[in-house]
Amino acid sequence: MKGLFYHADVTEPDFVFEELSAPDAINDHHVRVQVTACGLRPVDTQLVADAGLQKPLIPVGREVVGVVLQVGPKVTFLQQNDEVAGLLPLDSSYSGLCGVIDIEEQYLVQKPAKLPSATVASALQDGLCAYMALHMHAHAAAGQTLLVVDGASPLGQMCIQLACYHNVKVLTTSHSPQDHDFLQQLRPAVARVIAIHNNSPDLLSVVLEETGGIGVDIVIDAGACLQETEETRLHPDKHDIISALAVGGHWVTTHQNLQLDPPDCRFLFLKSACVSFLNPEVWTAAAAQQGRFLHILKDLMDKMAAGILRPQSVEAVPFAEMLDVMKMVQSGQRRKAVVRF
Repeated sequence: MKGLFYHADVTEPDFVFEELSAPDAINDHHVRVQVTACGLRPVDTQLVADAGLQKPLIPVGREVVGVVLQVGPKVTFLQQNDEVAGLLPLDSSYSGLCGVIDIEEQYLVQKPAKLPSATVASALQDGLCAYMALHMHAHAAAGQTLLVVDGASPLGQMCIQLACYHNVKVLTTSHSPQDHDFLQQLRPAVARVIAIHNNSPDLLSVVLEETGGIGVDIVIDAGACLQETEETRLHPDKHDIISALAVGGHWVTTHQNLQLDPPDCRFLFLKSACVSFLNPEVWTAAAAQQGRFLHILKDLMDKMAAGILRPQSVEAVPFAEMLDVMKMVQSGQRRKAVVRF
């Protein structure tokens, strides 16, 4: 069987197909899965290098949904013919596009039969990030106020829906008239959609108006920028975000290389506010809290099946088109994609 890999250890990095063969005997705690859908996101070569996984070929596609073909002798929670969903770890030798993969039981949960495979594959990482941001980092509670930057993004939508379910007041920003109309029609409705395009009102003034001058308890930046430039004026800068925080507020950022200057730190200190970094790879890179990771995935499946969380629909592309689509995802022309088998 062939899998798609990213060949980074060359002058001009590119995607290549490699032939892989599954071993005859399955390991004790492994599950053999026939993949039915796989989510595609950009390959983060720097993260792989920082994790000490120096290898020329990096597997592509790690959000997988499929059917269990075989289980190892010590697998306890899954059995043959179960529909499952999960994330391949960073050190996996398999690409999610291999068709048949071996994966440890601790990275999988059962998928409700009513959920389409492509929908689940497109939502796994965004849902995991939303849970991490709201519960693990910010400890969101009913009655608090949340600002989601770029609420129309896949992560932004999941954060909004999860926060509304927990009775958190939600403000969000829109970056285009289309995004604004879309966010206005969301149900349950957000408290305010703040347009930050076409010379719209200042973000900070609107946030303070909505919160009686107090600021928001939580900010999740699905689209902030590190500094103001001509290309990034549609995104709030870090000073706007820090200024929008209430006393004791929490900024959850998706930026890996966020740089805070001394005045920024002083402002955070005066507010007794904090910043935390959202990295969903910690769950598959360290096995210390695998039970918590599986609990999050299971709750995500349950809420999607109940219609509480409705991920952004992504058109599934056929297997034959995956190479062209992955190149578009890697270059930033598409946020993400899903391949169906």
